[in-house]
Amino acid sequence: MDYPKSQVYCTPGLMQKIMGPNPVKLAEELMETEGRFIPAGSRVCDLGSGQGLTSVFLAKEYGLTVYAADLWSDPEENRAFFRSMGLTDTQLIPVKADACALPFTPEFFDAVVSVDSYNYFGRDAAYLDEKLLPFVRSGGEICLAIPGMKRDCHDALPEALLRSWTPEQLDYLHDAAWWTALLRQSRGAELCSVREMDSNDEVWADWLAQDNDYARGDRAAMEAGGGAYLNFLAIRLRKK
Repeated sequence: MDYPKSQVYCTPGLMQKIMGPNPVKLAEELMETEGRFIPAGSRVCDLGSGQGLTSVFLAKEYGLTVYAADLWSDPEENRAFFRSMGLTDTQLIPVKADACALPFTPEFFDAVVSVDSYNYFGRDAAYLDEKLLPFVRSGGEICLAIPGMKRDCHDALPEALLRSWTPEQLDYLHDAAWWTALLRQSRGAELCSVREMDSNDEVWADWLAQDNDYARGDRAAMEAGGGAYLNFLAIRLRKK
């Protein structure tokens, strides 16, 4: 797909903030499809926001009030970055938060968006109902872009993938059928859609072009053909 909104954010300086396959392009595809039900002005949690590039994108391009929730980034560093991007402290709010112990009041958010992070904390079937949905209003949207596999192959992991990642690291990745079965167990949310995203080769290429140890470490698998086993999944849920 084309990424007309993302191009503004694909500068060398901003790309230094990414921590994996280009999250801005993933966010654009997610918002133009699954996220189209989230209207401008909504209060949204960007869950697992990292250094906040997706949060900036959601606030500036879609007119959302965004809470950038992340456990590992520095909120004050993120706040300075948000201000440098022309956003006010009421448009974009950085929060240091554990995804399993969110510090918000019940039904605080109109929606949750999570790009390339939900698979780290959401693989427990109880997580959605017990840890996330309490903070979303009835009828609210949950939109996820999750790194996955075209087909689960944990019983015979391809050598190409093992060139960069251990079996334990690869256990964070699953296919659409696995996620569908997991999320259908939710009592509090309707699973509206699960699909393979168009964003894969291009977002990986953006990441592998970065000059850092993590990107360099991932190149071995991808250069050996590991990308043939991987994809990204777009998932939309709605709180009942």
